[in-house]
Amino acid sequence: MTLATPVLHTARLRLRPFTDADADALYALHSSTHVMRYWDSPPWTERARAERFIMMCRKIAAEGTGARVAFERVSDGAFVGWGGVTGWNPDFRSASLGYCLDEAMWGHGFATEAAHALLRWAFDTLDLNRVQAETDTRNVASARVLEKIGFVREGTLREDCIVNGEVSDSWVFGLIRREWQPSAVPLPAR
Repeated sequence: MTLATPVLHTARLRLRPFTDADADALYALHSSTHVMRYWDSPPWTERARAERFIMMCRKIAAEGTGARVAFERVSDGAFVGWGGVTGWNPDFRSASLGYCLDEAMWGHGFATEAAHALLRWAFDTLDLNRVQAETDTRNVASARVLEKIGFVREGTLREDCIVNGEVSDSWVFGLIRREWQPSAVPLPAR
């Protein structure tokens, strides 16, 4: 079953399917050692990884297992980052949420705004009961984003990732439908 990748709008962002023209911005994002320091894989070292990522986004949609979208700022079309709801299991009515933002876009509430829009779409379109997210325990900013949009920290996966020889733990967060508040859009701090 194919799942149409959505186009979503928030006050400041447009969430849309990836295009081939996003490859340079995507590569810049994923090749940054600072941005990727808490990721579960090392920074990219070749631009072809961005092209493969975009093809994988299309494959996920074609297989009907989720959707990944690019985030762009409405005011100027700048690439903010990306996010997705993947691993959709219609039998369990569950999926996973993930996102990654350009460092210049940190601290402006974009992750919270985009993740909330993705969740609204996912709960409505995929009839989800549960969404799960994970973040490195050192990534306090990402944990705050998840908590702002209603996720509850459920546990710690001890030493679950080793990237570039560094062992790290991850927090597991969950959001269930009965706790989801679609109208409670957190506003960015001014």
